[in-house]
Amino acid sequence: GGLILFAIFSLVMDVFKIGYYSSFYSCLSAIKIIYPIVQAIFVVVQTYFLWVSAKDCIHVHLNVTRCGLMLTLTTNLAVWMSAVTDESVHKAHSKLKKNMTEEIFRWLLKERSQRVGMRSSSVEECNCNSQICQIFKNGYFWLYPFNIEYSLFASAMVYVMWKNVGRFIDHHSHHIQRLKFRLFRRTFFVGIMLGLIILVSGLGVLILYEVQVNSSTESSKKSQALTMYYIFNIVCLSLMSLVCIGGSVIYRFDKRDMDRHKNPTRTLDVALLMGAALGQYAISYYSIVAIVASTPRDTISALNLTYALLMIAQHTFQNIFIIEGLHRQPP
Repeated sequence: GGLILFAIFSLVMDVFKIGYYSSFYSCLSAIKIIYPIVQAIFVVVQTYFLWVSAKDCIHVHLNVTRCGLMLTLTTNLAVWMSAVTDESVHKAHSKLKKNMTEEIFRWLLKERSQRVGMRSSSVEECNCNSQICQIFKNGYFWLYPFNIEYSLFASAMVYVMWKNVGRFIDHHSHHIQRLKFRLFRRTFFVGIMLGLIILVSGLGVLILYEVQVNSSTESSKKSQALTMYYIFNIVCLSLMSLVCIGGSVIYRFDKRDMDRHKNPTRTLDVALLMGAALGQYAISYYSIVAIVASTPRDTISALNLTYALLMIAQHTFQNIFIIEGLHRQPP
């Protein structure tokens, strides 16, 4: 279900990209228009393949199957790197355009156009001036995160399939636990409501923060927006840390056997969990170094320092809680 959701947004992104590049067909290389078409076909074929074959455990033509799955995996990683690079270049150009004159920016754009294969010597012919062109341009850059997540999602599923090629499962050593969805049982409903309240509040704070920081020119309003943003995140991270610690304590009292059997899906989950946390650890570490090294120590700096420390603590407690839960046997 998650794969199909990201696949739909990726297809919408490809449609926007085709519409945007079609506006420059007179001065743009044909490969730029062909690429999103081929990518859309790849997304459709791969999504159908994973939907049909994700539960298969192949025991014939093992080498050919492994080769095909690994080729698919590397293709997804290449698409992921391309999307990350395009998004980073776009953000760099947007930042550059704000900080320099229009004449210098157009000269740099002209130099880049000559390197990537634009045939016309006039930059004006490749300018995105129409309203529909601007919609296509803004639309497909806003949809890039969905394409990035689709590539990572598909890579993880293909990796699990690759690990399962030729694998035998001992059905006697695994228990099947049926999850029953009961909305009002015990505190289940309370947890969902609290989670939805935090989610809606977080979206509201984020929108308010973006509007005040980007639209307001007064430093006082920007400081208020930053203070509100940091306080909200500090409260949320504190609650999340306490909940994860409480869950780990409950694990100690609720004694169950640990599942030590080889499980490629669980191994991948743990690896992705720890790998994703490394990025946040690095961001928090550099934030702490920058705050400590900076001379003006005001309220915003103190909130930022608290936020960075709580981010490290929350990711640590959360990873411990999740990894312990993944290795526990059903009751």
